[in-house]
Amino acid sequence: MDSNSKKKTTNIIFLGLVSFFTDASTEMVYPLIPLYLTSVFGATPALIGMIEGIAESIASLLKVYSGYISDKFQKKKALAFLGYSAGMFYKIALLIAGSWIGVLFARVIDRFGKGIRTAPRDVLVSESASSGAIGKAFGLHKALDMAGAALGILVAYILLRYGFSDYKKMFLISIIPAVLGLCIFFLIKETKAVREQTSRPPFWKNIRSLDGRLKLYLLVVLLFTLGNSSNAFLLLKAKSVGFNDISVVLLYFAYSTTASILSLPLGRLSDKIGRKALLVSGYLVFSAVYFGFAIAWNQPFLVSMFVLYGVHTAMIAGVERAFIAEIAPTEIKGTMLGLQATLAGVALLPASIITGLLWSAFGPVVPFVFGAMLSLVAALILILFLGKQKVNTSTIDGLQ
Repeated sequence: MDSNSKKKTTNIIFLGLVSFFTDASTEMVYPLIPLYLTSVFGATPALIGMIEGIAESIASLLKVYSGYISDKFQKKKALAFLGYSAGMFYKIALLIAGSWIGVLFARVIDRFGKGIRTAPRDVLVSESASSGAIGKAFGLHKALDMAGAALGILVAYILLRYGFSDYKKMFLISIIPAVLGLCIFFLIKETKAVREQTSRPPFWKNIRSLDGRLKLYLLVVLLFTLGNSSNAFLLLKAKSVGFNDISVVLLYFAYSTTASILSLPLGRLSDKIGRKALLVSGYLVFSAVYFGFAIAWNQPFLVSMFVLYGVHTAMIAGVERAFIAEIAPTEIKGTMLGLQATLAGVALLPASIITGLLWSAFGPVVPFVFGAMLSLVAALILILFLGKQKVNTSTIDGLQ
C-alpha cells in the first residue's frame, strides 16, 4: 500500500471513529426512548410511531439540501461537523423534556443533525476510497459506525442490568462519547476538488439525464422504506414476547454487533461481485426478518431475528451508498447521496404511522407482514429491471 492509499485509509478510519463515538452516544439512549415514552409518559404504539416518523421525516428533508450545498460550496467537513454537534444538544433536550412533546423535539434535533451530516460525510468517505474499493471504504466506515452503536447499547445494558435505571442520568452520561467524537473530527482531511466555477442548474431540472439505474434505485428505496418502520417497533415486539426493558437492550446489541462484524467483508464482496447481488440479497433477508417478527412465538427465535436483521443492515447500508456514489455524476454526488437519505427518511413518516395504526388495530402480525411483502416487491424490481449498463467513471462497474 503506497503512502497516498495509507492516507486515504487513515481518513476513512477517522471518519469511522467519529461515527463510532457519535453512535455510541446515540445508541446509549435510542433503545430507551420507546421504553421511556411508554413507562414515563404512557405513550401508545401509534404515538411512538408518530414521534419517530415526524422526527425522521422533518430532518430528512435537510439531507438532499445538505448534499446540494456540499456540492456547490465544497464545505463538506464544516457541514458534517455541524451535524455531529447536534448530538450533544439532543441529549440536553432529552434531559429537560417534561412530556412526549419534549421527547419529540429532542428527536427532531437528533435527526436534524443526521440530516445535515449524512451526505457530506458520505462524500468524504467516497473521496477517500481507493480506485475499485469504494465498497470496502463504505464497509469499513459502517463497521466502525455499528461497532460504536454496539458499544453504546452494551453500556446502556450494563448500567440498567446493575440497577442504574435513572433515564435522565443515562442521557447525561451519553454526552461524553459525543464530545470525544467531535474532538476526533478535527483530524479528518477534506479533499478540495478543483472545478470550474460555472453556473449549474439544480439537478432536478436535468433529472432525465441521470443514470437510469440511479433513478430506479431511488424509487425502490422509497417503496422499501414504506414497509421499513422505526426500529422502536422491533423493541416493542420483543417486549410482547416476554423480554423486559433490560433484556430488550441486549437484543439491540446483538443486532448492532452482527452488522459491525459483517459490514467490511460484505463491502469488499460487493467490490468483487457487484452491488446488485448484495442489494437484492439484503432485501430478501429483510423480508425474512419481518416475516419472522410477525410469527415470533418465543424468545430464542426472536433473538435469531435480531441477528439476521444485523445481516440485512450489513448487506444494504454501506453497499447502497457505494452504489450511488459510484454511478452519480461527480458534480452532484453529494446531492444524490442526500436525496437517497431524504427519500428514505420522508417515507419513514407514513411507514411508522401505518405500522402504529396497524399494530393498534390488528396486533403486531399484520404490520410486519406488510413490511415483508414490500421488501419482496423491492427485491423483485431490482432483479427484473436493474440492468448492467457500463458506468462512466474511473472506478469499476458497480453492477456486474
